[in-house]
Amino acid sequence: MHDSSSLCHRSADLYLGAEEMEMGASNNKPPKPLLELTIPGIETRCSLAPAVDILAYSEREWKGNTTKSDLIRKGYSEMSRSFSGLRRARGDNYCALRATLYQVLANSTNMPTWLQDEGFLLLPERIEAQEHLIARWVFPSECKSGSEKESSVERLKCYLDLLKKKWQAAVACESPEEKHNLCERVFQGGEEEYGLLEALKFLMLAKAVELHQNMMADQEVPVFCWLLFARDTSETPQTLLANHLSQIGFSGGVEQVEMFLLGYALKHTIQAFRLYMTDTDEFVTHYPDDHKQEWPCVCIVTEDDRHYNVPVRRSVQNHARKQTAHCDRPIYTQYCQFLN
Repeated sequence: MHDSSSLCHRSADLYLGAEEMEMGASNNKPPKPLLELTIPGIETRCSLAPAVDILAYSEREWKGNTTKSDLIRKGYSEMSRSFSGLRRARGDNYCALRATLYQVLANSTNMPTWLQDEGFLLLPERIEAQEHLIARWVFPSECKSGSEKESSVERLKCYLDLLKKKWQAAVACESPEEKHNLCERVFQGGEEEYGLLEALKFLMLAKAVELHQNMMADQEVPVFCWLLFARDTSETPQTLLANHLSQIGFSGGVEQVEMFLLGYALKHTIQAFRLYMTDTDEFVTHYPDDHKQEWPCVCIVTEDDRHYNVPVRRSVQNHARKQTAHCDRPIYTQYCQFLN
């Protein structure tokens, strides 16, 4: 596997989205290093920054009296009723997948049945045989440790197997600390992490193939499918892969209609707090919204529908601490030093 240190040579702050990087460039600020963790036994690089107090973060990042700043701060204030902290995800166009997968692994207590199906690892072979979509799959540079003769089908099967094993390991953790440490080890910016993210992209494609086939057979499909396949750039699974899924992590991220596809692929409800939509019915959006009662729910947060971060849910202990302290100053001070 690739050493995660290979990512540290990128010239931009990878926790920032494109808009934030442009702002940094305009100020001629030097590149910021990746955060270092201090958890024993874990590598020093992580694709999610340490948690900081959510209100302190809001106050620091959204100063001023503009309409947007007021709206974002109000959104964070609403979130603070249930969440104590925020972890910023690396801003490399994988952030939606990364934030979602982190929350799935961090919160799973049972193995989903679809992941235990005997045919799960055979999905790449089946999709390639039916649709001829996998042979030219483009992997990120972090996923280059396999043999050059290894086919894309075999590599995707390997990453699906890795996803299954990591999910099983997360479910088997006996304490929140153990599960937290497992997640920290996964999201180290190397082949393991990026292989898992590519596995999620493949699962989105496989679900799109299934749903499109159902549409063509006049079977009932989720409402979002009519939007997904109505786009000129994604009328079929082939064009969806070529123009959208293959761009995730490279030149683009996950678009809103594709978030529904991600939720269906994982059979999880993704609850997204969309802060720029505060005070509207779309402030809290569920991807999808038709299985909230039967599918597990994970939470992510975005300020602009482009970059996604991970909220840290408030515990009983944290709620008691809030009565005596506005924020965890040592951690917040460390985070401020990183930003500056």
